[in-house]
Amino acid sequence: MEKYAFLFPGQGSQYPGMGKELAENFAVVRQTFEEADDALASKLSRICFEGPESDLLLTENTQPALLATSTAFYRLIKSETGLQASCFAGHSLGEYSALVAAGALTFADALRTVRARGSFMQDAVPVGTGAMAAILGVEPDVVAGVCAAAAQGEVVVPANYNCPGQIVISGQASAVNRVVEMAKEHGIRKVLLLPVSVPSHCSLMAGAGERLAAVLDAVAVMPLQTPVVSNVEAKPYTEAERVKELLVAQISSPVLWEASVREMAASGVTRVVEVGPGKVLTGLAKKIDKNLALNYFDDLAGFKAFIGEVA
Repeated sequence: MEKYAFLFPGQGSQYPGMGKELAENFAVVRQTFEEADDALASKLSRICFEGPESDLLLTENTQPALLATSTAFYRLIKSETGLQASCFAGHSLGEYSALVAAGALTFADALRTVRARGSFMQDAVPVGTGAMAAILGVEPDVVAGVCAAAAQGEVVVPANYNCPGQIVISGQASAVNRVVEMAKEHGIRKVLLLPVSVPSHCSLMAGAGERLAAVLDAVAVMPLQTPVVSNVEAKPYTEAERVKELLVAQISSPVLWEASVREMAASGVTRVVEVGPGKVLTGLAKKIDKNLALNYFDDLAGFKAFIGEVA
């Protein structure tokens, strides 16, 4: 018997038009976007469906937009299939979508929290002074070594352990640029600067974490009905009292995504379903464990194919 995990994407998976076709065809999707608009007192759905991309790329819009789209897709799966996942996980921002699906956070509270999270992260580091880059094809200890050599009193650290051969670093732009300059002498052939305005998952986000903690203080948290594998520990948990501490820690800690997927596979998961726009996490899962069956959808044809495969 198949054992499912549902994975929720983070920033970078968004695109104008996400969710539009499914909202036109399924009331549960349309109603979820309407609920998001009401919770935020703004037309988030219009930004998701129509853009412009410049508005969608604003961090305080990107984060609730992805949460809304992923939650809509999750509710669609529940209403049309009744599939039960044995665990959830979300990449960075996606962890909030996982916690909504698990029943720990209400949808409205999560939307308001991630909108604040986005603005706190942008405020923490002036635009242009932080950077992130993907380092491809080398081991984690090599990445840690070049970051240590390039830091020179500034911040640059591994931020996302995404899959074998893909680690994202984060920190001050000058230090990240030194990693790029020093890459070859450390045996690194490929470094890609990422088009982001915020250096996520490093100590530069500590101030944002403090502000986030204050917002979370006012948010009610319920026990998780399904375990969530946390980014910070790569271990499943269900205790309501752990949610806030893990979300605050997550903002300035590395995302242990490869370890999270391996943890799910070790627990008996045989199929992962990416629940949200795009297929970034599907691609990572394929590189982490070739034995996992993979599904994603973000339009009507894709959803019909998904139903046909899992029904």
